[in-house]
Amino acid sequence: MQRLVVIGNGMAGARTVEEILSRGGDFTITMFGDEPYGNYNRIMLSNLLAGVEDESGIFLNDLGWYADNGITLHHGRRIVRIDKHAKQVYADDGTATGYDKLIIATGSRAHIPPIPGIHRPKRGYHQGVFAFRTLDDTRGMIRYARDHERAVVIGGGLLGLEAARGLQSHLSRVTLVHSAGHLMNTQLDAQGGAILKGSIEKLGIEVITGARTTEILGRDRVTGVRLGDGRTIGCDVVVVAAGIRANSDVAEVSGLAVERGIVVDDQMRALGEPDIYAVGECVQHRGETYGLVAPLWDQAKVLADHLTGRDPQAAYHGSRVATKLKVAGVDVAAMGLKEPERDDDETLVFAEPRRGVYKSVIIRDGRLVGATLVGDVRKVAFLMQAFDRGLALPEDRAELMFDIGGPPAEVSAAELADDAQVCNCNGVTKGTIAACVQGGCKTVNGVMDRTKAGKGCGTCKGLVQQIVEWAAGGEVEEDPAASWYVPGVPMPKPELMRAIREHELRSVSAVFAKLAPGGEDAKSKMGLASLLKMMWGDGYVDERDARFINDRVHANIQRDGTFSVVPQMKGGVTTPAQLKRIAEVAERHQVPMVKLTGGQRIDLLGVPKDRLPQIWADLDMPSGWAYGKSFRTVKTCVGSEFCRFGVGDSTALGIAIEERYQGIEGPGKMKLAVTGCPRNCAEAYVKDLGVVAIDGGKWEIYVGGAAGAHVRKGDLLATVDSADEVLTLTGRFLQYYRENANWLERTYAFVPRVGIERIRSLVVDDSEGIAAGLDEAIGRSVAAYRDPWKEREAPATPGQFRTSLPLTVLT
Repeated sequence: MQRLVVIGNGMAGARTVEEILSRGGDFTITMFGDEPYGNYNRIMLSNLLAGVEDESGIFLNDLGWYADNGITLHHGRRIVRIDKHAKQVYADDGTATGYDKLIIATGSRAHIPPIPGIHRPKRGYHQGVFAFRTLDDTRGMIRYARDHERAVVIGGGLLGLEAARGLQSHLSRVTLVHSAGHLMNTQLDAQGGAILKGSIEKLGIEVITGARTTEILGRDRVTGVRLGDGRTIGCDVVVVAAGIRANSDVAEVSGLAVERGIVVDDQMRALGEPDIYAVGECVQHRGETYGLVAPLWDQAKVLADHLTGRDPQAAYHGSRVATKLKVAGVDVAAMGLKEPERDDDETLVFAEPRRGVYKSVIIRDGRLVGATLVGDVRKVAFLMQAFDRGLALPEDRAELMFDIGGPPAEVSAAELADDAQVCNCNGVTKGTIAACVQGGCKTVNGVMDRTKAGKGCGTCKGLVQQIVEWAAGGEVEEDPAASWYVPGVPMPKPELMRAIREHELRSVSAVFAKLAPGGEDAKSKMGLASLLKMMWGDGYVDERDARFINDRVHANIQRDGTFSVVPQMKGGVTTPAQLKRIAEVAERHQVPMVKLTGGQRIDLLGVPKDRLPQIWADLDMPSGWAYGKSFRTVKTCVGSEFCRFGVGDSTALGIAIEERYQGIEGPGKMKLAVTGCPRNCAEAYVKDLGVVAIDGGKWEIYVGGAAGAHVRKGDLLATVDSADEVLTLTGRFLQYYRENANWLERTYAFVPRVGIERIRSLVVDDSEGIAAGLDEAIGRSVAAYRDPWKEREAPATPGQFRTSLPLTVLT
């Protein structure tokens, strides 16, 4: 059995190992990775930055996958030298590892232009400056952006646009500065780039093109950037997304041939080295380097075929680059040439700047050699087929851009070739999807899980579904798990609740014992605990291991393992005495940060777990419920008491709502607001439940709003005449949501799914006679309320507040 060592645990390295394993290669495999985790999808970092994806959703292979496949992974260790004569690699800790075959998959690194002020001696990047390349980069941006207001992104390519869009979730102003004359100048021509610029500006991002950044300003931290024309832009965050460079240093210092990347032949061997291979963004093949994933997957297949002997003659001849993606929410597709190169090249261009639509195609000798689409990509499937396979083009060339009797906008699943790439992000072909279906997996989600198709940017999910339906011959099976409330109990929510009542299951362990064929499931515990407490109130049997850490210690865990403490301020109203007490407690306990929250509360950040009981006791205030999946806060304006425009006492009503429904559990967190007039100072229109005072002493109730990573104006549930009616309908709607929403489904997803007309019919009009039951159920939950911070006097378990710091990295 040969020793295979892989330097690099990124997308290319891990994918190559997957290809080798699938071919049954006879190797003991050792991998080295700079980062201290498994393999994750870098394409999804923009979604993580924008808040539409969490970290667990971007990992392709967790650490368990390596162990399951007999792979030794040294994560967090960098290889610094290769001894190609002794066939050993040396890590930064001085250890040596021998190999018979070596694969270098070190990827690329962010290109950081030599801008004065971007670095500080002995400190690395200046405070407030970030690259956008790794998971740690993204984490750092999110953490820093929380306390700042304005960002400048340097670079108007794909990464820069994605960074700018993601930062909008955290900062009030984002400016993008690009040195070229138009955005995405590598993929788009000037007209297409200009139309993309208009679409990006409509999203609220300021775009400055043709501008070179000449200096990062600020002595102790970033305060702005200076441009080549002398202009300055004030900012406190700078993100550099100015492209990538092959990460080929280890190959160069080890004597391998390196130009713009590690030079390889058609079998992906390093030049002149029979036992050393290279793959991915660190590679230069026939003079080309690639920054998209599709060529990387092609390289991985050729390398695996050659190395395992499955096809010793396998050869990589380069890739025809064609890609379809969403750039900052705008559909863009590009393939081949972006501009004509010969006098006899045919060129068709359609531009509609008002709608943000641009289309161009380039034809040479009757073949499609280039196409660019911005804003409208309905014809991209046919264009990609024509570009990749040289399909015959319609005589009426306009049919390439529009459906006027020519090729349909969507190529059917049957028409696609087996080797047509469906998922660009993960390099999945139609043939791979069809083989998965023919292997017995006939659910769409099951196929996506097994092949990873649709698990990247998500734009191909519709086509994946079509292929599954085609391959299954109309016998697609519904994924049963899609309707389960939690993954470990095979029941949808209504059926699960009936079974819980029928069998009197009052604890999470009892539910698992009776209803879960696979035994306990850690991912299901938190959802079940919330559901049981909602159903049984005081009769719920609390098992602490079923709770997330936030719920076990009644505080919000932070990145460094400390916690934040948010005392209750009903309706955002406080007193001088309360403020003084909070200040004294913060001073006494040396709280690192005191912060005003978006919900009109005061947050004490950086509190060690063992100090929580004492801080609660010193504050002598109730919990503000700034953690967990529960009713959180009611934000209010000053209303009619002080405001010249107020027509309703929003403060009093907000306090009344918070006093009544404080802390009740739900499938997702619930944020509320009451505003004293339609000027909406308390942002009631974009809350899970918002109440707005209008003329005539009336109140409007809105549900299903959001203003975080998702933005949605709530739907009008009802207009009522009194505050008492507001309280009743608030409780009734919240209870209906608690009983019927999926686990982790916020109201902004629940309301559109069910439909506001149906919710209004049930909750307001009582069309099915359930209103009294909802009122009674919410009343029981209200009666069962206990301030969780009282556990300071009688901890639920002996180790409830035992310190867990300092955190240590597990091997």
